[in-house]
Amino acid sequence: MTDEQSQPNRAEITREKLLSAALDVFGRYGFDGTSTRQLSEAAGVNLQAIPYYFGGKEGLYVATAEYLVSRIERHVGTLRQRIGGRLMALAAAGEALGEEEARSFLTDVATTMVGLFVSKESEPWARFIIREQMEPTEAFARVYQGLMGPMIEMARRLIGAILREDPASEHVRLRTLSFVGNIMIFRVAHAAVLAQMEWQSVGPEQLQTLHNLAAELVGQLQPAKGNTR
Repeated sequence: MTDEQSQPNRAEITREKLLSAALDVFGRYGFDGTSTRQLSEAAGVNLQAIPYYFGGKEGLYVATAEYLVSRIERHVGTLRQRIGGRLMALAAAGEALGEEEARSFLTDVATTMVGLFVSKESEPWARFIIREQMEPTEAFARVYQGLMGPMIEMARRLIGAILREDPASEHVRLRTLSFVGNIMIFRVAHAAVLAQMEWQSVGPEQLQTLHNLAAELVGQLQPAKGNTR
């Protein structure tokens, strides 16, 4: 292999190192509390790699948000495509999503997200996102537009079908946010969950318990009496 052929690979490796390190460091110290030297040392690359590949710390920060979206997409992309494809097919046929199928899809979404949230891999993701929730920047816009918004909208359509209500209604939007919050607690309050449950960690047995809970949360969603839409 020539130097020209290997150069893109070296460049991609350097970018990956910087993005992975930045996700952790920015999440721990925030944008203002992080120096380019910290970032380069954490990544194990030359300080000049940051302006060379990202134009500076600001560019790296926004790119980190996009990197975060791509990391999560690896876990939920197939599920999103399957549900999204089904919803598009129904819309094209002028048909509505049935309650039973909506519950099945929502259970898949909930159990997938629970598994992701309790994983070690999601720790730096949560720190980064929580900081952006407190003081949103362009990075939050990238995460919301690229992942959070579409996932919430998909859940909203499923919950609307279950409740037999308009997915765009204020009530369904609030029920969806409440549902998502019931799952996110296992990441954003991870230490409290372990303490309350008296678990040392989340292993296969505990994860199955949480999957059962996710299915139970879906089962608790019921249409209002007399709502036959």
